[in-house]
Amino acid sequence: MAHRHQGAEIRGNRNNNRGRHPRRAELHTQPVLEAMRSIHLIVIHCSATRVTQDFSVKDLKACHLARGFKTIGYHYYITKDGKVHRCRPEEMEGAHARRYNAHSIGICYEGGLDANGKADDTRTPAQKRTLVALLRSLKADYPDAQILGHRDLPWVKKKCPSFDARSEYQDLQPLVLEQ
Repeated sequence: MAHRHQGAEIRGNRNNNRGRHPRRAELHTQPVLEAMRSIHLIVIHCSATRVTQDFSVKDLKACHLARGFKTIGYHYYITKDGKVHRCRPEEMEGAHARRYNAHSIGICYEGGLDANGKADDTRTPAQKRTLVALLRSLKADYPDAQILGHRDLPWVKKKCPSFDARSEYQDLQPLVLEQ
C-alpha cells in the first residue's frame, strides 16, 4: 500500500489515521496493534554506505537480520530515488538509538558516505524532498517530538547522519491537511 504526502510516496501501512489505528476494513484481517507509544524524538540516520553503492531496503533488512534484529530497526528507510519504505510500525519500539528507542521514531536514508568512505551529506534532491514531507507528516502526529540526527544523542560518537539535522529541521512546520 502506498500513500502520498506532499509529493512523497510512503510505502507501508501508515494510513490516514496517522498510523495509530487500523482502518475499519483492516480490523478483522490485521493483528491487534500495540498501544501507541509516547514519541519525544524523531531520529535521523544514514545507512553509512558510499554514494557509489546501492543499498536497497532488502540489503538493509539482510544487514539488520545478520546483526540479530527481528527486522529492520528503523521505522522508515528512504532510498536514493526518494521512495520511503515503511520498515517497522510506529507502534513498535525501534532498534536504532540505544537508550532512546522506547520514545522515538527512526528514519534512515540510503547513503551518508562519499566515494572514499568519508562522512558526507549524500542525500539526493528526491531524498531531501521526501524526508521533509515525511518529517512534516510525523510532526503533525507528534507535534512535541524533537527532530535530531543520530550524532546529536549524548553518547553517540558517529557522524551519522552526515549532516546537521537538528538545525536543518528546527523550524519545520507540520503538514496541515485541508478541512
